[in-house]
Amino acid sequence: MSNDEHGDRDDLLPVVLGGDIGVYGIGRSFHEAFGVRSIAVASAPTEAVSRSVAFGTEHLPAHADDVTVLEVLRRLAATHRGRRMVLMANHDVHSAFVARHAEELSQWYALPFPDLDIVEHVTDKAAFARVCDALDVPTPATVLVDLSTAEDPSWTAPEVPFDFPVVAKAARGDAYDAVEFPGKRKIWFVEHPGELQDLWTTLRDAGFRGTFLVQELVPGDNTQMRSITAYVDSTGRTSLVGSARVLLEDHAPTMIGNPVAMITEPFEQLWHDARRILEHTGYRGFANFDVKVDPRDGRALFFEVNPRIGRNNWYMTAGGRNPMVPMVADLVDHRPPEPEELRAEVLYSLVPDRLLLHYLRDPALRERVGGLIRSGRRFDPLEYPAETDLHRRVVVALQKANQYRKFRRYYPEATDRSF
Repeated sequence: MSNDEHGDRDDLLPVVLGGDIGVYGIGRSFHEAFGVRSIAVASAPTEAVSRSVAFGTEHLPAHADDVTVLEVLRRLAATHRGRRMVLMANHDVHSAFVARHAEELSQWYALPFPDLDIVEHVTDKAAFARVCDALDVPTPATVLVDLSTAEDPSWTAPEVPFDFPVVAKAARGDAYDAVEFPGKRKIWFVEHPGELQDLWTTLRDAGFRGTFLVQELVPGDNTQMRSITAYVDSTGRTSLVGSARVLLEDHAPTMIGNPVAMITEPFEQLWHDARRILEHTGYRGFANFDVKVDPRDGRALFFEVNPRIGRNNWYMTAGGRNPMVPMVADLVDHRPPEPEELRAEVLYSLVPDRLLLHYLRDPALRERVGGLIRSGRRFDPLEYPAETDLHRRVVVALQKANQYRKFRRYYPEATDRSF
């Protein structure tokens, strides 16, 4: 949506925790809709953010604790007294921080996040699976592995009742982010039981004491993945929903599963199921669902809901449904937003066109993507016409060039697998 539709808002000040591509998408959406510069609060924001026309920056010490982050946000609120402030984030650690301190933060900021009870009840992957079971929404077969007593020499993991290979991942992203060890991956693809036992040893030795999930591996490549973005307003109505078909995911160990190219597309049944989950749990704020279609039977399996807008949030804006517009109407202007659905078809891509087309195997999908490129309906959030800084443009161009080397290094080992 353009500035002309909504007008510049000198009274509005978005503050965004973090400094990566997902943060940039949030700031660009605010800039497009309201003509405002957001403040990125980060220890080392990317130059795409720090040199952006859509951002100012506020330094945050690396590995800052809650007290430090709160002090920075409190100081920003005091410095900009009189502005109507919104706090945003797109990382599990930051959304968990907001949930923990919502009462204090809400004195200064509008908070488009669910409260702590909802975060505990829904966004823990194990709890999410139980919600889906209660609503008869399909999820992958799952075994929960509780490592809270893993230091006990008698501790053993439960047996896995389905065939290998399997997928293993943390139930809570924030708990997993708190530990570091060599070879750490966001998601683990496990070929055999011995490899899974090695993973439990690694996690135990690293001090991880949360819950891990072991799930059946759903076949099919990245194009079987779906993303759903929703906003639930303060009345409990899902006033914005949109979705996209994933074309290509990142496969670097710490980034695996993050889409880098998508086509926006309405998926009515998935929207229906997402709304049921959100309404059943009393959810408020932004939500982002990961879903995979099982090619064996066509079932759409819900993997998780993230308590935030999501890393690739700008695909909504690219398709003409800027998510900041209903959120600001709801939480800043206190008027009910008009219900919106994303139905336009656009290509959202962070990678060069040649690279994307190279990895698409389905001829019909390749032709569809090619048609969107030829018709000018291909959008990259980093390629914002308002950006004029030459250094930033060079940095972004170099990032694109490095995509080839990165994909050739990591992608072949996981070509047919999405998580």
